[in-house]
Amino acid sequence: MSYNIREDENEVILQSLQDDLLVTDTDGIITRVTAAMKSLYGVENKELVGKSVYELEKSGVCTPIVTPLVKESGKRTTIIQTTKENKKLLVTGVPVFNDNGKLWRIATYSHDVTELVNMREYLAHMEEEMQRVLNELNHLRSQYLQEHGFIARSSSMKRCLEMARQVADTDVNVLLLGESGVGKTQVAKMIHQESPRKEGPFIEVNCGAIPETLFEAEFFGYEGGAFTGSHKNGKVGLAELSEKGTLFLDEVGELSLNNQVKVLKFIQEKQFYRVGGRKPKNIDFRLVTATNQPLIELVEEKRFREDLFFRLNVVPITIPPLRERTSDIIPLIEYFVQDFSKKHNRDIQMDKAALKILCEQEWKGNVRELMNVMERLIVTSPTKLISAEEIWMPLGNDKKDTKKYTFQGSLPDTLSSVEEALLKEAASSCRTTTEMAEWLGISQPTVFRKLRKYNIK
Repeated sequence: MSYNIREDENEVILQSLQDDLLVTDTDGIITRVTAAMKSLYGVENKELVGKSVYELEKSGVCTPIVTPLVKESGKRTTIIQTTKENKKLLVTGVPVFNDNGKLWRIATYSHDVTELVNMREYLAHMEEEMQRVLNELNHLRSQYLQEHGFIARSSSMKRCLEMARQVADTDVNVLLLGESGVGKTQVAKMIHQESPRKEGPFIEVNCGAIPETLFEAEFFGYEGGAFTGSHKNGKVGLAELSEKGTLFLDEVGELSLNNQVKVLKFIQEKQFYRVGGRKPKNIDFRLVTATNQPLIELVEEKRFREDLFFRLNVVPITIPPLRERTSDIIPLIEYFVQDFSKKHNRDIQMDKAALKILCEQEWKGNVRELMNVMERLIVTSPTKLISAEEIWMPLGNDKKDTKKYTFQGSLPDTLSSVEEALLKEAASSCRTTTEMAEWLGISQPTVFRKLRKYNIK
């Protein structure tokens, strides 16, 4: 079987393509185009053939052009091209070689990606807008936290407070865990202030401060004449005072096993009897508890009731110690300096060396210890600028505890070790590289370079 090949068959096939195709010679003169090119460039096909792509670019029909790029590299090249009608085209130029391996033609095919480019620009704009909104939200959150007495720059403390804020509008039982002085009472008060019960009372009961034998009478109250020495008219208990509000049981891990039973029954039924009373009293309250004791270990040691633990531990929130959120130390110091200066009518500032010393402390007493030290410094400072020498007495030291570094075998290695340690201290204590540069007495670019050198983040 034989076929008759039409002379114009290649042209027919070319024009039947749905793609936008343009062919030039090595000088950029257009030799072939498909019919679809008119819709892209707004020029009749017969006007394109014979013209130079360089002329098209010069006249503003399209820019940039891919032909010279393919001619120079001899490889397939893709660019984004803009037409005079502001269309965005994804243009790919493909080199075509003759039998001798020399560049003969350059075939260019295009796809209109205007909508995709516009969408990308729109998404980029939306990302910028979202980042702006996020920055504003973070600023508002910082203001919100400061209104509740919190300074939180560290991610761990922010997560803790965000969880507290999230559960505040429910009546779920919350158990606050953390060392003494981390701010459990403040978090409990924030939960109350953000809850629907904020107009009701916030009743704090320190379970470790009430003697075991007096706990029932103090907590539930008593009727007149219930026991020797009781008031003739009786007394309203702390639990009863929490009606329509929040009952905060602090140091709940200090309760005796005997009183744990009574508190458990009260939490389960929200009902109790006064000491010496015969009539039950129903109370509508929201329960928040706190402890610095490891309750799980106490349960294993049979010193804390398991059923009470599960009642309290519905939503546990662990407040991190200050030593684990060192990025909060300087903001806290700045806040206390301002607050106590105003309270005691003083005009006090801290020098950088004093700040550095304070940031290096362990703060076993956490925020409470830091607050007490700062108030003492504000009140006792003989000058307006608190220096490093004034820091040691409030911290319980009579002289600076000089750090010692181990010799690493050579002076360069030892100096490198010391430099790395100082950079880590600065990174944990400062909020920005600018602050680190000021603290360390070097330039900000040097800080960046050394952080990369020691892989410090």
